Amino acid sequence: MMQQVITFEDLHEVVEALSMALDAKNSCMCGHSERVAELSLLLAKSMGLSEAEQVRIHIGAHLHDIGKIGVPDAILTKPGRLTVGEFATIRLHPEIGSNIVVKVKILHSIIDIVRHHHERVDGNGYPDGLGGDKISLGSRIVAVADAFDAMTTPRAYRKELSLTEAIEETIRCRGSQFDPAVVDGLIALAGNNKIPLFG
Repeated sequence: MMQQVITFEDLHEVVEALSMALDAKNSCMCGHSERVAELSLLLAKSMGLSEAEQVRIHIGAHLHDIGKIGVPDAILTKPGRLTVGEFATIRLHPEIGSNIVVKVKILHSIIDIVRHHHERVDGNGYPDGLGGDKISLGSRIVAVADAFDAMTTPRAYRKELSLTEAIEETIRCRGSQFDPAVVDGLIALAGNNKIPLFG
């Protein structure tokens, strides 16, 4: 019996299926992983990263929130403000995600993105409190794409921000939460009308 070789296209289909499964768990997250992956890829391209790194970031972005599969639905879908304990539970998802991804050898290259997309350049993020260049560029790109999509998507507890408002908020967090170079890349995409509008 001939053994089938797994191609990049096969891997991408698996990754998209996993991210769709996660999105299906929470209606508020529907399409979130796909949008973050698309914007992350655009940022990586605009910043001149190699094709291999663009692919790595794209796949990592698709699976950045995979750890939320281990977070109770009642917390993910709660319409009001989270309690301190609930927020602490949500903050576990990067670690849960990296523990899932580490089990799949072909996905080892994206562990940093899954684990570190909530780190901040000022060192005040989680789970490891990394700062600056200690956070991989891929993770810093996905952090901006993730936050931007969260801001521009309606949630049960708040209205979405406009494109302009989201850009302004991203600029406000430039150099503290977000990598300045990635924020500049986002501004350039917005200025050239290259940020995809979903919905």
